[in-house]
Amino acid sequence: MSDKAEVGDWVEIGDTVLEPGTRAPQVPKDTGQVPLEYRVRGFATEPGVCGTPITIRTRAGRELRGTLLAVRPGYEHGFGVPADEMLGIGEELRSILDAAVASE
Repeated sequence: MSDKAEVGDWVEIGDTVLEPGTRAPQVPKDTGQVPLEYRVRGFATEPGVCGTPITIRTRAGRELRGTLLAVRPGYEHGFGVPADEMLGIGEELRSILDAAVASE
């Protein structure tokens, strides 16, 4: 993965919203000891290099400025191992629908 973004590249930016100690008093103590940060993905409106400020246009059309964190970021989340009960739902539903259509 490249660390250089060109205009139009899909990128992720981020920045600090609140520094430690400036967060709301009702947040847990350990949470208040770290900065509140944001990450947003969008299209680069200017060239940039990871670690430097860049402006992006989000899919909603908003323009935001932050530190370039990644160029062409992927998705790293997952939903774990599928439940056995869920694996046959597609076939079962097709069977039910086929039977309903056939009986009409």
